[in-house]
Amino acid sequence: MTEPRSRTQLRRAVASSYLGSVIEYYDFLLYATASAVVFNKVFFSALDPLVGTVASFGTLATGYLARPLGGVLFGHYGDRLGRKRMLILTMGLMGVASVLIGLLPTYAQVGALAPVLLVVLRIAQGVAVGGEWGGAVLMSAEHATTRRGLWASFTNAGAPSGMVLSTLVLALAASATGEEQFLAWGWRIPFLLSAVLIAIGLFVRARVDETPVFTAAAAAASARPPLLDVLTQHPRALLLSVGIGFGAFVAQGTLTVFVISYAVQAGFARPTVLNALTVSSVVAIFGIIGFSALSDRLGRRPIVLAGAVAMAGWAFLIFPLIDSGSTALLVLAVVIGQGVVHASMYGPLAALYSELFPTRSRYTGASLGYQIAGIGAGLAPVVFAGVLAGTGNPAVVATIIAACCLVSVGCILALGETSRMDLTSEPEARALS
Repeated sequence: MTEPRSRTQLRRAVASSYLGSVIEYYDFLLYATASAVVFNKVFFSALDPLVGTVASFGTLATGYLARPLGGVLFGHYGDRLGRKRMLILTMGLMGVASVLIGLLPTYAQVGALAPVLLVVLRIAQGVAVGGEWGGAVLMSAEHATTRRGLWASFTNAGAPSGMVLSTLVLALAASATGEEQFLAWGWRIPFLLSAVLIAIGLFVRARVDETPVFTAAAAAASARPPLLDVLTQHPRALLLSVGIGFGAFVAQGTLTVFVISYAVQAGFARPTVLNALTVSSVVAIFGIIGFSALSDRLGRRPIVLAGAVAMAGWAFLIFPLIDSGSTALLVLAVVIGQGVVHASMYGPLAALYSELFPTRSRYTGASLGYQIAGIGAGLAPVVFAGVLAGTGNPAVVATIIAACCLVSVGCILALGETSRMDLTSEPEARALS
């Protein structure tokens, strides 16, 4: 590409990746927020409240469990046919699933069929997000010629942006309808609004060209399936990518989902908790972009390592700060936790994952490593809810979070620096040295 066109396409690619990520995570995390405050009463109303909360978080986890499937499925065709085509498909799938969730009958209307349909649509959401992230990251990273950490990070910044949007829309729907009407039908409004967001996202995404890195490598594509290439030629890169991201995702599941339920049970009003989460997510947008830009200068490894160590320590402060009953300390717990500490270990992962695999299997490898690690975010709330129900001691939960972060520390120490790598070269010899 000529330089002016290259810059134009980079801007379009970054905007498309960010907007697509916002929309995907709006839908995906809207479900997460709703699972903490609505679904236990709407779809699991026949159960004890605590058991209903665990069951609601369980359906949340199914979406995360389905994400690796989406990574493999869309990654395979994304490595064969191109990044752009798969991104249009993932966005459409997410939009349809989210709108259908907004139209679902409740347990009171159709009984056990309601939660079954909820799980099916949650799996569809998981498959869509599993395919979305890798393609969106590569659209930015493979268009970028410099500052890859910065440009790729806008995809990761889409997650807290989507969280802000979903939380605000859900809070507005709750305040506009009142508690009774919100549980009756008001919660459906944010899901139905997905149709408008998807239409905007598809329009923007259609204007982005295929990445020059993929286009250049397409003629020399291997006959070997991308998944087989990752498993046989790059198994260590895959395992380390899973370990590096695991602690970040466990922390994410805690700070964006479990904390909502924990703080409400600790006596905080639901709007107060959602407002605190909104503030922390806004800070996280800038934290992710800032730490990722810093990783272009200092390297991915030191930034992610510092964040993982800090999160292992912060885990022991989150719950005492919430238990204090102080709104200011609740805000401090989630703002520092999500906006600063988690942002530093999570933001640079977008560029780092794209640097671990060759072009012929990059979509598959990056997606699979990231999405397997992402299972931690889905399992954390349901596991922690069960642990808390059994022990009543949040220090046990904090210990588990810290242990998961230490797994990430070990994996990042075993990984070589990747930030100076050329995406057109074979990465493994240097990245894992």
